[in-house]
Amino acid sequence: MLKTRVITAVVLLAVLLPVTLFAPVAAFGALIAVALVLGAWEWARLLKLPGRAPLAYALVAALALAASTRLGLGSRASRPLLEAAAVFWVLAGPYVLIRKPTLAHGAWRLFLVVAGLVVLVACWHALVAARILGVSFVLSVLLVVWLADIGAYFAGKAFGKHKLAPAISPGKTWEGAAGGWLAVMIVALAVMASHAFAPTLVSALGERIGTARTLLVLTVLVAFSIVGDLFESMLKRQAGVKDSSALLPGHGGVLDRIDALLPVLPLAMLLIG
Repeated sequence: MLKTRVITAVVLLAVLLPVTLFAPVAAFGALIAVALVLGAWEWARLLKLPGRAPLAYALVAALALAASTRLGLGSRASRPLLEAAAVFWVLAGPYVLIRKPTLAHGAWRLFLVVAGLVVLVACWHALVAARILGVSFVLSVLLVVWLADIGAYFAGKAFGKHKLAPAISPGKTWEGAAGGWLAVMIVALAVMASHAFAPTLVSALGERIGTARTLLVLTVLVAFSIVGDLFESMLKRQAGVKDSSALLPGHGGVLDRIDALLPVLPLAMLLIG
């Protein structure tokens, strides 16, 4: 299992890193579009759409994404799309985690079929907009989620005692969440203290709103990275599966890798303006 995980990770890095660092924005956007269309297929499967419906849903997602590019890459015209996704995560995300409705049935499934398209297309626009601002900027946004995840893993292993959401994801703890938050805060303070020349999410926020408010914004982003993670965990638990798919051997599916990014990306790009 470990060998499979390592091989998959190496292949992913060999594809993603060169495209992110050196390829034109259009090529970067095309690669992200492919990943999100696959994520749409997984989203439909988790909602238990029957037969070939997940494939049809992925096709609709591809068409919606292609149509949305008429808004322009990183343009202000895409802002309402980001706002719609943000509203979903701010309102529906916490509500679902607290009330735990049956998502793959009735009105909730219909709602999530529509919301999924908005969430995934908005994620693409946010990621491409971040890439337009620079390689260092897009990596800094991703780093917020990665640091929160890594910090939570190690802090949870070392100190985890109090379950964060035992009915949804028994492995997550409050201590782990605090460790992830602390990792982000430490790195953010280091970036602001270094006065890094390359544009990053932290430096851009720091220049606009100051240190204290930047840390508050990052706290919100860390919190919603957890919301995204738990939301997908709840979808999987209700669907009776461990992973969103087996597209990435040893790592599960696309949604398993981007669940925390789905709320963070549109929120971050809205906050940065």
